[in-house]
Amino acid sequence: MKSFTTNMLLLIFLFFCVLLPCRAAKPVSPKTNFIQILTDDQGWGDLGSFGHQYIKTPNIDRLAQEGVKFTSCYSSAGVCSPSRSSILTGRTPYRNGVYRWVPQSHFCHLPASEITLPQLLRKEGYQTAHFGKWHLSHYYEERIGKSEHFENFGYGGNSDQPSMNEYGYDYWLATGNVARPCHKDPLNFFLNGKALGKIEGYSAQIVAKHFLVWMKEHRKIGEPFFITVWFHEPHGPIESDPKFMKPYAKLKDPSLQQYLGNVTQIDDAVGTIMQALKDAGISDDTLVWYTSDNGPEGRDGFGTFNQSDSVFGSSRYRGSTGGLRGRKRATHEGGVRVPGIIRWPAGMKGADVKPGYVCDTPIIGSDVFATLLDIAGVPLPEVALDCTSIRPLLEGRPFERPRPLYWRNLHNQFRVALRDGDWKIVGNSQRTEFELYNLKQDIRETTDQSKHEPELFERMKAELIAYDREVLAEGPKWWQREAKQWSMPVN
Repeated sequence: MKSFTTNMLLLIFLFFCVLLPCRAAKPVSPKTNFIQILTDDQGWGDLGSFGHQYIKTPNIDRLAQEGVKFTSCYSSAGVCSPSRSSILTGRTPYRNGVYRWVPQSHFCHLPASEITLPQLLRKEGYQTAHFGKWHLSHYYEERIGKSEHFENFGYGGNSDQPSMNEYGYDYWLATGNVARPCHKDPLNFFLNGKALGKIEGYSAQIVAKHFLVWMKEHRKIGEPFFITVWFHEPHGPIESDPKFMKPYAKLKDPSLQQYLGNVTQIDDAVGTIMQALKDAGISDDTLVWYTSDNGPEGRDGFGTFNQSDSVFGSSRYRGSTGGLRGRKRATHEGGVRVPGIIRWPAGMKGADVKPGYVCDTPIIGSDVFATLLDIAGVPLPEVALDCTSIRPLLEGRPFERPRPLYWRNLHNQFRVALRDGDWKIVGNSQRTEFELYNLKQDIRETTDQSKHEPELFERMKAELIAYDREVLAEGPKWWQREAKQWSMPVN
């Protein structure tokens, strides 16, 4: 009996000393954290790492040095609300209902029926939070800083639009649209639905500060998170902290100093966010996706400013398209081609893609949806999508997009477009006039190739028409209320 007891104790000892350590030795891969950073009206050329001759953006440029820079990165629309809706749903704007930027008290908003990225990730145990501009609904009306530009639409209000929680967010610091009255000392932030009133400081730094509060006081350590950080800058009304304007003092151009300082203001906030991730020991396990919602506001970058360029009456819209044709609202490259950077050290470790890689493969804002779900191991919802997971591009694997990139915008002569490889076709809203460009040879879209490539032109034209009809047939018909005003097709 004594021998039996001794043997049993020996087996138990061996179990704890040998078997349990063997089980614990198997590493459990943590889920990737996600931070999607979006700037407002930042042009393709508005970063040091994208060739700007003046802008100082060391923190954002470091993201490119440590990750992948995408030189053919696109927003899903030429204006803000539609491109934001596409990021969260993986669906092109006219399909998900947000066909235009959302004025205050307007009927257009992201429908409750849409399946969003934070909803899907929250179901999988992700913490979800938002910091900054929202502009996809007006559940929380902006009662301060109204103006005729936003009020005289005559559509009436709608208090039944979904809340941020219904869209999938556990925690949010948000404004309905732009920072009011400007980036300095804004009055219109809400924290989890409660109006905060005037906050002293500058918008980007306020957003970064609240991100730090969430990290220190609300984040559940060991659980993954999905966060959208959507800065107000450099959208107007622009106001920059003087300390961020100092690097540009020699330019002797107050308007340009303000604009460049505004982008550096963003850069400082990005540095704060990245340092917080490093301090928490989760920098390598967090995928950071940096991009802009559309091209820059105004008519030109560095020429003489015209007061009519700005709906806000500000002389500070001086963004750069990097020489591309068109600006905000346009379907040409300057309106939709934007900066794109992804940093993901843990995911890229051991891959053929090395830090600092420059990728010219076209990607689009809606790809955020498919890519993050792919990395999180979450199946795509069974709805029509306009996105592709670009994870293979981050891991050096073959990548193929099943459908070309597609756009429909509300403004300008050319409103619909399709990009397939090096080729891009643009057309008017009624789909009766088209032009064809080879972006590899003619990135500025100066020479229509439709007569030189008749077969390709006819194929892409037919594909664009079919894609556009499909989208307009499926999405909410809200756009039909304004169809006559914006010269929309009937089918």
